Amino acid sequence: MTSAIRPRRLRATPAMRRLVAETRVSASQLVLPVFVREGLDEPRPINSLPGVSQHSLDSLADVVDAAANAGLGGVMLFAVPQVRDAVGTQASLPEGILNRAISVANEAAAGRLVVMADLCLDEFTDHGHCGVLGEDGSVDNDATLEVYASMALAQAAAGAEVLGLSGMMDGQVAAVREALEGAGHTNTAILAYSAKYASAFYGPFRDAVESQLEGDRRTYQMNPANRSEGLLEAALDETEGADIVMVKPALPYLDVLADVAAASAIPVAAYHVSGEYAQIEAAAANGWIDRRTAHVEAVTSIARAGADIILTYAALELSEWLA
Repeated sequence: MTSAIRPRRLRATPAMRRLVAETRVSASQLVLPVFVREGLDEPRPINSLPGVSQHSLDSLADVVDAAANAGLGGVMLFAVPQVRDAVGTQASLPEGILNRAISVANEAAAGRLVVMADLCLDEFTDHGHCGVLGEDGSVDNDATLEVYASMALAQAAAGAEVLGLSGMMDGQVAAVREALEGAGHTNTAILAYSAKYASAFYGPFRDAVESQLEGDRRTYQMNPANRSEGLLEAALDETEGADIVMVKPALPYLDVLADVAAASAIPVAAYHVSGEYAQIEAAAANGWIDRRTAHVEAVTSIARAGADIILTYAALELSEWLA
């Protein structure tokens, strides 16, 4: 070998590799998704999401406290009500399970992390769609926006600092921003699930929220074949008043994530979704891959593609591993 250029010099030891790492992930970038189920007295494990449970309001407080102590950046709350109807009534009621959970989480967090809440109807409707259905059975975009505005006010009043608009309705950011501003909730931030794809990787999540969905969501979630459309959606949301934009899922859409991150003037989030997490867990349980290394590699690749914020079910353990 005649060349004096040897890139391996900078890979020789763990200390050297740490020193020259181009991408660094910290616990403060991570957000832990948490499921709260109405009527539970104790946590209930989710079979398709090893290590993840549905929580009671009491155990929610413990999880939030643990997340704060671990230095996580936030928690994202999802709720499972006991009663559902066609228009998701429980989502907008102050005494609804999600809004009660927000209050509990806010008290437990005590300002140590950011309390985020999912703003979507799929957990609350008896048909499992993310919006109100019209007479023809399709999701009525504009009627859904009215419900989203009502949900936003309830969640803001309960103490949510960030509202995660995940329904993929046209104009949802503008509708929610207008409602928040009109009610004086000027400091409530919006995280827009801007490029949310109609993905096969959501299966375990639907178990977690006991989804009632029949059919699919391809008329409002994005076509996995489309890349530039993700940029369009993120740009629209930023224009409408989003404070953070998101790409979901993460790993199958790193190209879209990189595009959005390069173009965005606001923070960019990515969601390492349930199916991505479950694949690692299942393979590790079979001894096919190293669990810790795989999870660290996954979040590192997501950050390398441009994510400032990463939602992952492995956030608590990652906070230890990354340290």
